[in-house]
Amino acid sequence: QVQLVESGGGLVQAGGSLRLSCAASGRTFSSYAMGWFRQAPGKEREFVAAITRSGVSTYYADSVKGRFTISRDNAKNTVYLQMNSLKPEDTADYYCGADRQTSRYYSDSYYINEGSYEYWGQGTQVTVSS
Repeated sequence: QVQLVESGGGLVQAGGSLRLSCAASGRTFSSYAMGWFRQAPGKEREFVAAITRSGVSTYYADSVKGRFTISRDNAKNTVYLQMNSLKPEDTADYYCGADRQTSRYYSDSYYINEGSYEYWGQGTQVTVSS
């Protein structure tokens, strides 16, 4: 089992940047696929970005492609979400999810599907003012 703790949220003006962090407990972090999702008020949770356990491959929602970057440091048990050129529509609670992978191959759809992730953090709030 893994516990996830997000941090780095806050209030920022449009065009600004934030870096979210998600720290994971345990000694097998490198076995977990990691994803970032967000939920705006009154809306369903949506996929933002994901990264494979090795960090070699990444996935992004079209709405954040070119502005957000997901990365991980397996030595620090941490995954990051660098968010640049923020827009008011990026305002949401951001959650990181983790899923321990036991197979060699996973489809692209696995990484963008909220149901693929077994463990979740408590979320961190991001507010972008116009």
